[in-house]
Amino acid sequence: MAVTRAFSSFLLLCDLAGGVDAQGTPTTPDPAHRSSTATGDRTALTSFETIPLVVPQGIAIQIALDKETRVRKVGQPITGHVIEPVYAFDKLVVPVGTTATGQITRLQGASNGQRVLDALDAEFSPARKIDVEFTEFVLPDGKHLPIRTHVVPGSGQVIQFVTATDSDTKKGAKDVVSEKAKEAKEEAKREWTSAMAQVEQPGKVHKIERYAIGQLPAHPQYIDAGTIYLAELQDPLDFGTERLTPEVAESLRSHSPDGSFVRARLLTPLSSATSQNGDEVEAMLSRPVFDGDLLVLPQGAVLKGSVVQVEPARYMSRNGQLRFVFHDLVLPSGLDEKVSAVLAGVQSPKADNLKLDAESGAQATSPKTRYLQTGIALGLAAVSAAGDGDADVLNKAAGGANGFKLVGIAVGIAAHSEPLGIAMGALGASRSVYTHFVARGRDVVFPENTAMEIGISVRTGPSATPTQQ
Repeated sequence: MAVTRAFSSFLLLCDLAGGVDAQGTPTTPDPAHRSSTATGDRTALTSFETIPLVVPQGIAIQIALDKETRVRKVGQPITGHVIEPVYAFDKLVVPVGTTATGQITRLQGASNGQRVLDALDAEFSPARKIDVEFTEFVLPDGKHLPIRTHVVPGSGQVIQFVTATDSDTKKGAKDVVSEKAKEAKEEAKREWTSAMAQVEQPGKVHKIERYAIGQLPAHPQYIDAGTIYLAELQDPLDFGTERLTPEVAESLRSHSPDGSFVRARLLTPLSSATSQNGDEVEAMLSRPVFDGDLLVLPQGAVLKGSVVQVEPARYMSRNGQLRFVFHDLVLPSGLDEKVSAVLAGVQSPKADNLKLDAESGAQATSPKTRYLQTGIALGLAAVSAAGDGDADVLNKAAGGANGFKLVGIAVGIAAHSEPLGIAMGALGASRSVYTHFVARGRDVVFPENTAMEIGISVRTGPSATPTQQ
């Protein structure tokens, strides 16, 4: 993986920083010096090293569409803005609000089988799969930055920021930890709201209009305002270099502040359908961490952990569950610091109805609208069965609507058959009951590059051990 290679190169760079003389000329590292560095010797460096400020290839940047876009053709321009800051080492290089421009590159129609099912459901304009790419950033200072990106499959959804529920704690030291966690989650929500402020949210009247248009047999296709794409860089972005001072180099060998919250991107895709207990999990910090003015963790530090609980979705609408924790923090100095790190917040599609508990557990939930939808279907089935022969057109139409919407209504009225109307009503009711209460439930899915907020506590015990370079 390009990201992993870039990070490995950075670790090597930090390790070699001590082998640079006072004039900045690299020298052969002294074995004794390498040994003291590996064991966590905090003797300050007396030399300087140049650090490249590069956003490596493979980093996924979050871009939200500013306006609702009616899909018309390939080549159609689209505009959005960056909603999560991008860092190189400790420098902010692409801030929130940066304009991103691109275009629609492909429109893929539905399969023939899906078209038939959609037609039976009175849908003659099935949704097309839309591929997009982003080709330029316009930074706040007006600079135009050409980019080459690939939008990650599965992105292009309306996303929400989900935080873990607060746990009950006893009075004492735990109250401080709990309060700090609460403040961190509130700050994350504020940042999310601020980042999405540029999106032109539709009003209630517009939502009603869009819903009504969507019920027509033929209608245009739209990309909703606020739809978020993960644009993966195909080429690195170079923002020059900076000097690694002895103070910064020394701080990178210090422990991360206890009780801190970090922003990270998942490197290991997870799913309650396929993941197993004990599977390794990795995440990379997407933002640097400071202790006051002191840099402690730059962008690119890696958290390592494992899956500790998996429950796949099952029939009878039983939803999946997934729990994972992080137990190692790989510092840029090469030290592997033991930590206790749990998931405090995560970005997730609204349609997934994800919930987090206070112990880093994630569970998919079923929408409450399933009761209303099933109730309506059962009501229409009851109406269709209470007809009075061919004379009761309304009841036959109700049965048809319950089966296949407008097409079902037409068939139910045209076919002078009470049993047919009853059968279509029963079909619709049974489909609704099966879909909402009998079929397999929803799995918890965390794709690669899922944005997360993670709470870190330093473990007490044996000192940290170095990782092998």
